[in-house]
Amino acid sequence: MKKVGVAILGVGVVGGGTYETLVSHHDFYMKTQQVDITVEAVLDRNIERLQAMGIAEELIAKNIEEIIANPNVDIVIETIGGVDVAKEFVTKALRAAKTVVTSNKELICKYSHELEKIAKRNHCGLYYEASCVGGVPIIRTLLDGVQGNNIHSMMGIVNGTTNYILTKMTQDGTDYAEALQEAQKLGYAEADPTADVEGIDSMYKLSILSSMAFHTKIPYTKIMREGISHIDANDIAFGHEIGYTMKLLAIGKHEGDGVDVRVHPTFIPHNHPLASVNDSFNAVYLQGDAVGDVMLYGRGAGAFPTASAVVSDVIYAATHSELRYSTFKNNAQPESHVKFLSDFTSSYYLRLFIDDRLGALAKITGILGKCGVSIVEISQKPKGMFGANSDRVPLIITTYKTKENSVKNAVAKLNASGLASVEAVIRIES
Repeated sequence: MKKVGVAILGVGVVGGGTYETLVSHHDFYMKTQQVDITVEAVLDRNIERLQAMGIAEELIAKNIEEIIANPNVDIVIETIGGVDVAKEFVTKALRAAKTVVTSNKELICKYSHELEKIAKRNHCGLYYEASCVGGVPIIRTLLDGVQGNNIHSMMGIVNGTTNYILTKMTQDGTDYAEALQEAQKLGYAEADPTADVEGIDSMYKLSILSSMAFHTKIPYTKIMREGISHIDANDIAFGHEIGYTMKLLAIGKHEGDGVDVRVHPTFIPHNHPLASVNDSFNAVYLQGDAVGDVMLYGRGAGAFPTASAVVSDVIYAATHSELRYSTFKNNAQPESHVKFLSDFTSSYYLRLFIDDRLGALAKITGILGKCGVSIVEISQKPKGMFGANSDRVPLIITTYKTKENSVKNAVAKLNASGLASVEAVIRIES
């Protein structure tokens, strides 16, 4: 039976879950996968935590050099997080011809092109299933499940923190600040939630997943990004009244050489499969030319769901002698023929305050029409909502599909008209 030794760098939440999974499932993997996987070393600054976990003293390495010099270590697992130290350690491991498994989305998003080149030169593997959507096997699905398809589009709820916050705002009418505070108390949100609530985490994941799905490099710098910190619970409620649920979506669409990649709060119909994904759960919805619609759903974070993805890569690397790398030219920049679409097509929800005087509505609809924005529905709300003064009335408008730049132009003209102020613009995906 093949024996494979692993080292774990960073034994926090994910690293600790990985250690416990590998140890507790050791015999199970021998029986089902015919591979003897043993933890040969761990590296973490918190020695007390390692001792509390019952990790033998002889397994605790003093530094990365000790690990890469260990002939019994075949695979190095990086669960440190961040970029600087993680990149240094992963680079050293790859240069020592150790296969690397990582859960580090920011590292892979920003530096996979560098790390993959080092792995190729040293004939070792670089695997990162756990970098995206926790325990949901989305990367393995793209590589080994739907690879016979041209993937036209993918939409995903890929951040559990924001999904929990939006679920609370939807189901309980909670405002953003209160929902965020509750998410922090439950451990779903960090003390500094910026990466989650401003869509940065989702942007990194979309960069990785869309590159794999569309077989072309999608740098995170090309992704349009908007977070949820400005979302008003009343807009969620009004959207719900007209048949929509709000989610922070990572969206990728690919047609010909055109690529549309964006992260933003989005209204989707109540009957869309993603609309029922609540709390901290994640899901990715794919559309392939042969398979049609596919959705993967599960826990997007946590010690053991993410450890499941880490161990999946360990087992894959241990049981496959042939190394696999990106199916596209993995450079820092995209290929020159790829066109990134900033003026994409969508439907829109607009909330604005208008002057309560004769002819104001006609002038507003006239401005929208001149900008090429066609209206589906207009709904007037009671005065005083959203703190509006008595001279202005809240108005909700939904549009047919139109271009992003047309809506931006219309919003600018409405705000400059003196008749209205646009308070919310939310895109609709059907």
